[in-house]
Amino acid sequence: MEYDRDLAFVYRNPTRIVFGEGTAADVGIEVGELGCNRAFVVTDPGVVEAGISQRIEKALGGKHAGTFDACIQDSGIHVINEATAAAREAGADCLVSVGGGSTIDTAKGMAILLKEGGRLQDYSGFQLLKRPQTPHVVVPTTAGTGSEATMTAVVKDWDKHQKLLFSDNHIIPDVGILDPTIVEGLPPLLTAATGMDAFTHAVEAIHTLQASPVADAMALHAIRLITQYLPRCVADGGDLVARGQQQCAATMAGVAFDNAQVGLPHAMAHSVGGLFGVPHGVANSIVLPHAMRFNIETCPDRYRLVALAMGIDVAGVSDREAAEAAIQAICALTESLGIVQRLRDAGVPSEGLEQAAELCMYDGSIVYNPTPILEPEQVLEVFAQAW
Repeated sequence: MEYDRDLAFVYRNPTRIVFGEGTAADVGIEVGELGCNRAFVVTDPGVVEAGISQRIEKALGGKHAGTFDACIQDSGIHVINEATAAAREAGADCLVSVGGGSTIDTAKGMAILLKEGGRLQDYSGFQLLKRPQTPHVVVPTTAGTGSEATMTAVVKDWDKHQKLLFSDNHIIPDVGILDPTIVEGLPPLLTAATGMDAFTHAVEAIHTLQASPVADAMALHAIRLITQYLPRCVADGGDLVARGQQQCAATMAGVAFDNAQVGLPHAMAHSVGGLFGVPHGVANSIVLPHAMRFNIETCPDRYRLVALAMGIDVAGVSDREAAEAAIQAICALTESLGIVQRLRDAGVPSEGLEQAAELCMYDGSIVYNPTPILEPEQVLEVFAQAW
């Protein structure tokens, strides 16, 4: 796809990014810069066990108002309600999320409820908020979601087994602190899965209907960095250079898809995550190549860019052949990282594919897919190939 005179876009990237070894110690300074004095830490048991949240609490010093440490994978409405009540009782004027995507999204939901009150479900959708929400500083403990710099939160309704999408300029975090020592020693499979989440963000930003030159630049460099450094992170958890570059890549991929949106892969990942508990990065890793094949006739030239960013020599071949080379390289990458290759190996039952396909039709991501998707049968075919 070449850009022509019809191109029009708005590029947004308001988050202040602080990068470097040891920068997590400056979290109190960043909170102060936001004009806040009572920072409430939002985290999960694994981060507490690793001693990371304690580092942040110590760095906050007198600005530490309290901590909620019961975030879960696929954060739910019930968790956010509980955490918000604790933050309100503590008199919090700022949130500091310390964790992966689910923890960050928990804090984004809390930021809404602390400011607006009411039911979180009422704010699900696109651009429904009318004013800035509670200030939010993010210290990511994984390098995948890019949620520290995005307008999106995904929250599970555990009663309905469905994921709700919140997308609003007013929930973009104010600050993201990328400290390689925070992600040092992250387990290999978690490193791989979260890393491929970032990779999927970047590929989807390249192929969506809202792709733009500036988002392309972020996405393509993220692909370059992940291809080079994610295997190093998985092989050696203490490689702080690789860890730092993967953090940068995840943030860039997040900014890219925040501006360009995502498509079919994320709709599929959301549905199997909501229905069957498949970790988001694993789901994205599995479905991405199959969704790319679904789209290959529509945007092979876009996938040529992916191949080039991965360092594949596609000189003298057609766009279609270059796209196939990119798909094959992605499969080889995920296999080398130890990620399962089929949905059945991630716990998705064959009898659940039809329901998952139906659920995708209600996912906001799907409208940005380069190939129009009008019937759930189209998605079901992709699910079947990935199963």
